[in-house]
Amino acid sequence: MNSEQELDFLEQQIPILAEMALQQAYWRTLSLGHKVMIAENGFLIEVSPDGSRTVVKEIAKRVKVTQRLFTIVK
Repeated sequence: MNSEQELDFLEQQIPILAEMALQQAYWRTLSLGHKVMIAENGFLIEVSPDGSRTVVKEIAKRVKVTQRLFTIVK
């Protein structure tokens, strides 16, 4: 692989690593006895370490954002 291919491969790993870090933080927070807030099906939900869930409030639905790329010319 050349360095461009290696960089592309590493960039593709970012979403996977971010998801893993998020899951790890979620479970670690619960294991330490703290509550976690999540967004699910249009609601903000508080999750307790014992597994109980409390709806805090209704929230706006997700909005799809289109990715744009810009080139800055010097």
